[in-house]
Amino acid sequence: MNTLSRTIAGVVALIFGVYMIISMIIEKPEGWYWIVAYGVFFIVIGLFIFFNKKEDDIEEIKNNKDK
Repeated sequence: MNTLSRTIAGVVALIFGVYMIISMIIEKPEGWYWIVAYGVFFIVIGLFIFFNKKEDDIEEIKNNKDK
């Protein structure tokens, strides 16, 4: 199960990456391939954040130590 913060951060990064790619492919300014590369980077980071279940385990361990 995704935590709310992980879901929001992952989705925001995914949307930002897709927006960068689509907007730069449509406009095609000079050097657009760098911006598309950054878009792919944000998509990968967003997917990593969204599907990283280890973070929940770490948070659970921290919460158990605090009790």
